[in-house]
Amino acid sequence: MNILNQLLIDENNVAFHPDMGNSYQLNSVAKIILDMLKLHKSKDEIIEELHQTYNISKDTLFIDVSDYMTKLKFYGLY
Repeated sequence: MNILNQLLIDENNVAFHPDMGNSYQLNSVAKIILDMLKLHKSKDEIIEELHQTYNISKDTLFIDVSDYMTKLKFYGLY
């Protein structure tokens, strides 16, 4: 099973991984990115959707989404 799919996210955007016992505080955009990754969206699809929703430049989003995905990998979540 995909580790991202094991994350439990509460109404306060706190993600908890029951097997690892770790919890992570997410902001609203981080939760959206996680939700899209759970749906197997590509980085480009995520960037496009965030660009359409928030009207942020794709260059900025590329850097931010890449950084976030790197952090997810560092923590063993992606």
